[in-house]
Amino acid sequence: MKGILTIPAFFALGIILGMYGHLPTNLNSSEWSTYTLYLLMFLAGVGIGADRKSWNILRSINIKIFLVPAGIIVGTFAGVSLASFLLPSLRLREIWAVGAGFGYYSLSAIFISKLHSETLGLVALLSNIFREIFTLLAAPLLVKYFGNLAGIASGGATSMDTTLPVISKYSGKDYAIISLFSGIVLTILVPILVTFILTAVK
Repeated sequence: MKGILTIPAFFALGIILGMYGHLPTNLNSSEWSTYTLYLLMFLAGVGIGADRKSWNILRSINIKIFLVPAGIIVGTFAGVSLASFLLPSLRLREIWAVGAGFGYYSLSAIFISKLHSETLGLVALLSNIFREIFTLLAAPLLVKYFGNLAGIASGGATSMDTTLPVISKYSGKDYAIISLFSGIVLTILVPILVTFILTAVK
């Protein structure tokens, strides 16, 4: 429970400090967002590159395992497309960009803020945080009613790290490799898809 509360707690702290002016004024500069984005991309690359287990999995997998992240991508875009009917103030490509975060709230929010607007970046941050928290809390029910892959699908990009323990616990250790692989693929695709949707899709 502590891990679940940490993320929204830091987010709320940032809002409070920003509202009452307890932070340096230059901290709100767009340069900080750029540097943070570069740092996140670097750390994501280091995390994937340094994980030898991940590379061993990639070399030994069956091609059919690609159906898992592919299905998650299709399902996510189908789900957010349906949600667009409830959010008429947002264009479809904006909703797609938010969905393309696949739970990777930090990276997707910064990308969207820079490529579109801080408002949409905030929407991406909150929706992807909720996706991670929902997976952590609902994994037992998802697996029980929808099968062992349901937790992996719900976790999206987070299935390679933060939600991996709960997925492994309720889906079984045999699904941990699938979860790790799917999360790696989706994590790599987040900046690519978000950028493509916001720059190429009209």
